[in-house]
Amino acid sequence: MAQTNLDRLKADLKQNSPARFYVFYGEEAYLRSYYLDSLHKLLVDDFAEAFNYHRFNADTISPQSVLDSLEALPMMAQRSMLQIDDVDFFRMGEDANAYAKFFSDIPDYCTVVLVYETVEYKLDRRKKALAEVFEQAVEVEFTQPTDRELISWIGRHLKKQGKQISVDDAQYLIHRTGGSMTALLSEIGKLAAYVEDECVRAEHIDLLVEPVLEAEIWDLTGAISTGRYETALQILRTLLEKQEEPVVILGAIGSQMRRILAAKRLIDAGKRQADLMKLCGMSSYPAQKTIDAAKRLSERFCAAAVKLCLEADVKLKTSYDSPSRVLELLVLELAGESRNG
Repeated sequence: MAQTNLDRLKADLKQNSPARFYVFYGEEAYLRSYYLDSLHKLLVDDFAEAFNYHRFNADTISPQSVLDSLEALPMMAQRSMLQIDDVDFFRMGEDANAYAKFFSDIPDYCTVVLVYETVEYKLDRRKKALAEVFEQAVEVEFTQPTDRELISWIGRHLKKQGKQISVDDAQYLIHRTGGSMTALLSEIGKLAAYVEDECVRAEHIDLLVEPVLEAEIWDLTGAISTGRYETALQILRTLLEKQEEPVVILGAIGSQMRRILAAKRLIDAGKRQADLMKLCGMSSYPAQKTIDAAKRLSERFCAAAVKLCLEADVKLKTSYDSPSRVLELLVLELAGESRNG
């Protein structure tokens, strides 16, 4: 298997041999923060941090400040660290060439880390000099781990606190939290502290974990797919009480209904779960739940549900009716469609 830049970063940390130039980006904030902290601990001694750790953002950076930081010899240490947060060098004017020159000649004793959290990182080859320099950097994209990796990670963290969890319940926890490692870590701590049993189970997750919007939409559409329309209305009203945006709620319901319709048509065509995962970009747990819902519903209902969601979207954006009424009416119309088969 080819080595990824994340593998290289891990090796750099383990061997105490950091590269001169890193770019950290990607959606998984926990991993980005974890490895940035690990690199900081490797490079910077707390005693001399004020002299050897330099940090800038879009408001504080200037070519001179970066040059001064690069040229400053580390004090009572072998290395220094320059961290630059959320600066899009490719959208700069003349200063871009200066930074390209600096980053092409980083001293042996310094490691530069560009961190992208709120600003998208995208290499722009139209700025040739800058692009050539960035291509020499170790670009590390922190993406959300696979469910399999998360299940193992959840198990390890719970084990440290004297708890265990089954694979199915770990998948359920991932589903309820949206899979963010930051959210998962918080919920794992909560579960370990409050669950008296040795095993963490789904009922504990339902009791203690605050579900993300997508998980609650799954509950809502699950209630619809099983004919529990009063429950669906109750979930909808709870979401509105939480002041979730009606357009976001409707968008999520519509997306899930389209996935169920896609699953229904794939099933009818003799396709499998893997085909749905590929088509909709889903992991295994939600894909299986979507297929289960599709098996309970007719193709006619699924198509009608998607159409009703589209009509509700038009009403939400053009009518004078209250958004909550539009959404409640949608649930009632879906109930009516279900009675038609």
